[in-house]
Amino acid sequence: MTSIIKLHCLSGAGNETPPCYVLQVDEFKFLLDCGWDEKFDMDFMKELKRHINSVDAVLLSHSDPMHLGALPYAVGKLGLNCPIYATLPVYKMGQMFMYDLYQSHRNVSDFDLFTLDDVDLAFDRIVQLKYNQSVDMKGKGLGLRITPLPAGHSLGGTVWRITAPGEEDIVYAPDINHKKERHLNGCEIEKLMRPSLMLLGATNADYVQQRRRLRDEKLMTTILTTLRGGGCVLVCTDTAGRVLELAHMLDQLWRNKDSGLVAYSLLLLSNVSYNVVEFAKSQIEWMSDKLTRAFEGARSNPFALRHLHLCHSVAEVTRTPGPKLVLASFPDLEAGFARDLFLLWAPNPQNSIVLTARTSPGTLARDLIEKGGDRTLELTVRRRVRLEGAELEEFLQQQRAKINNTVKEETAGISSDSDSDGELEMWVVTGRHDIPVRHDVRHGGCFKTNKRHHAMYPFHEERTRADDYGELIKPEDYRLAEIVDAEGEIRDVPPVPPPKQEPDEEMTEIPSKCMVSVRSVQIRASIQHVELEGRADGESLLRLIAHSKPRALVALRAPPHAAAVLKKHCASENIEKVFFPSNGDTVDATTESHIYQVKLTDGLMRSLAWRSAGGAELAWLAARVVPRATQRENDATTEEAPSDVSMCLEAAESAGAAHAAAFVNTARLSELRAALARLGLGAEFSGGALECCNGSLAIRRLENGRVALEGVLSEEYYKVRELLYDQFAILPFLFLLVVYQIPLVQKECIRIFYMTVYIIHILNNGDIKISWWKRLTARCDKCSCYYRPLFE
Repeated sequence: MTSIIKLHCLSGAGNETPPCYVLQVDEFKFLLDCGWDEKFDMDFMKELKRHINSVDAVLLSHSDPMHLGALPYAVGKLGLNCPIYATLPVYKMGQMFMYDLYQSHRNVSDFDLFTLDDVDLAFDRIVQLKYNQSVDMKGKGLGLRITPLPAGHSLGGTVWRITAPGEEDIVYAPDINHKKERHLNGCEIEKLMRPSLMLLGATNADYVQQRRRLRDEKLMTTILTTLRGGGCVLVCTDTAGRVLELAHMLDQLWRNKDSGLVAYSLLLLSNVSYNVVEFAKSQIEWMSDKLTRAFEGARSNPFALRHLHLCHSVAEVTRTPGPKLVLASFPDLEAGFARDLFLLWAPNPQNSIVLTARTSPGTLARDLIEKGGDRTLELTVRRRVRLEGAELEEFLQQQRAKINNTVKEETAGISSDSDSDGELEMWVVTGRHDIPVRHDVRHGGCFKTNKRHHAMYPFHEERTRADDYGELIKPEDYRLAEIVDAEGEIRDVPPVPPPKQEPDEEMTEIPSKCMVSVRSVQIRASIQHVELEGRADGESLLRLIAHSKPRALVALRAPPHAAAVLKKHCASENIEKVFFPSNGDTVDATTESHIYQVKLTDGLMRSLAWRSAGGAELAWLAARVVPRATQRENDATTEEAPSDVSMCLEAAESAGAAHAAAFVNTARLSELRAALARLGLGAEFSGGALECCNGSLAIRRLENGRVALEGVLSEEYYKVRELLYDQFAILPFLFLLVVYQIPLVQKECIRIFYMTVYIIHILNNGDIKISWWKRLTARCDKCSCYYRPLFE
């Protein structure tokens, strides 16, 4: 592989932080995923900001915040402006994830890192693809091709295959699952064979996973024991990813009358639960072959979940009587309805908390998995409470002041500019009416007035305060009874108009404030960890590496213990190049060990003398390799990542030994015969030579590939020679020596070598094709270093 390939690890290297990498292939840069952790680490955003303006395309692999959580912030706040590629389910379910994430934090805090508008703006940029649909890059990425392949971890989850022109594949597989599940097929491993470079998520390289049957039995035992004992079961899951597998499995169990679960309630709780189920119904073709055949045959949608009740608030769950099982987001227990229910149900020993994923270190769920329950935790509780008393009155006064200021701004600047006192004065007002006029016209006086005037045709529609039978309408009579806990949380209470409010002054939000407190929570409920995250375990990852046999491997999100296991396995498989980067590292995965990027300067391009041949422009290049000039002054104020290219080519001075003229092309004798016939000179083949002018001239091809013209000097001789020259591009320029200090892997040396670079490519059939800088290389005769000139 002669392409220059570098991987900048912004996050997700050496630990379990979210994946986010910049993959550079020559001059084109991919942003591989854009995840954000549960704590919204801003140090990671500073690193991303340095690279944001140089990114040419974004590839999203999964729909959860771990893989695209920072995308709205990158687009809305950092100004990411490039194509974003993802499958249709990642586009749909990713929106649901981000809506739920935003609303969950907004319910308990003044969350302002991004807005719903930022989410919509980010997802509007996504180019939706299907599996195995290849897309060719444009511009700097001309010749690059991307193809999404099934990953098996989540609905629409993707393994990206990046193909360079004339090169082999780069495979990006952060989270894969080769096993078939109830609603998903496994990863297609046969399509990942022999990649030149594999970027593999190796978090589970040393993880031993229980068999599926044992995990299902553990989950069923926990559910039946808890529900029959009068308790409730909280299953902490995500919004629109792995929850589909759980919802489909549990609904099948509830349908089985022998299970005895029909008497209990099965609930799905999230801010977007209705939309998630509806989207799942419309994406059956992305699911497993079993579900697809069932839908095509019986025309029954597997996600028409009859026993699953959709809830959008904790109050709806509380109103449901009896023992119940609730699927709630999020699995990390840092925010969302799962945390709210955990705070309510954890002190009750009859309840059970089921954790389905090993989330990032430092989260509440990870702490419970590692240390278990039956203890007291000091937890930070954030809640939004209703304003009351003096705070409510102050808030209402501020709202009235804003409305009054708005009215004043709309009517400001009204003045009379008429020349006569009796003339009607009119102007345009950006308010309710656009044809105002003075209601009283004063006659006489030297000064013009600046009073507020009524509209010419005023009209105001009064709001109905009574129904058709004359009874006064009281909104509070139509409100549903809501259960508000003792802490005064109001997120589930519908908006109530504040008292003494004008008809036109409608409140869009509930008057409330955010409060933060620390509470001691006694964990008496049963804590169970049932691994249902749908990722390949250590044994599967090692088999995948042995089966695919990549030439080079980069282990992503690999903790030290997992990296040690993977390193030992790769040594046994004879994989020479294995990289274990850390956050902030840059991995140079270029196959050729001595290959450098060189820029072509503008001065060099202006000095070239171009010649036309075969519809192409050719030139002889004489230059020297020098260090690049310092950055421009305005670059000092930007926060972009510094360029890795440190050399450039500049025009050499006219010195050195002259060389013979270079004839570029391969002339065919049959084409020369037709050209001679057009000039009126007959020609025939005889003894492997082309004879013309009654045998006085002969054109023959020599053993070294050159063409020789033999015959007597005559007027016809010069005509034939000129015709022969027209078949070639002649480059009569100087050939110079180039001196440069070349850094090697183990030592440094000064090499003198010939820089002979043709900006052409001769095909096998003799045609001429410009290859430009993508395949343009020159090689040092002394140390075998490759130099690739690139346009500035």
